[in-house]
Amino acid sequence: MKADQHPLTRLGRPRHNRWMRHPGVRTGGRLTLGERAADRTRLVMGSWPFVLTFLALLVVWIIGNGRHGFDPYPYILLNLVLSCLAGLQASVLLIAARRSDQVASELATHDYQTDQGTAMAIAALRADVADLSVQLARVEALVKTRHPTP
Repeated sequence: MKADQHPLTRLGRPRHNRWMRHPGVRTGGRLTLGERAADRTRLVMGSWPFVLTFLALLVVWIIGNGRHGFDPYPYILLNLVLSCLAGLQASVLLIAARRSDQVASELATHDYQTDQGTAMAIAALRADVADLSVQLARVEALVKTRHPTP
């Protein structure tokens, strides 16, 4: 695997989160296990392949559990599974949302620091331009005194 390649890209999924390569956001080994899990969960659960796979599994369950299926009471077990999944998924999505807020905060902090550095560089450039303007005025005055125009 290349150093700049994200593991989910190896599975054929495109990289949707360009912030993963942003210098202001911690990635890779600098993340805790929970943060890495939240990132992967958000990438997987918030995708169309996940939704379509989940719908396909529901269709298979419904077809497989026809009149003489494995669930003696129609869809009671399915209802239990979906209820448990909904409860668990809500918690996982909240964790992923908190991680997303953390990434946004890190991006904002990096942008602020970059803006502060740029503001200082612009102030220094303005001071240099002001100094150059003063020096140019002196040179122009010196040229006028040595070479008066008729």
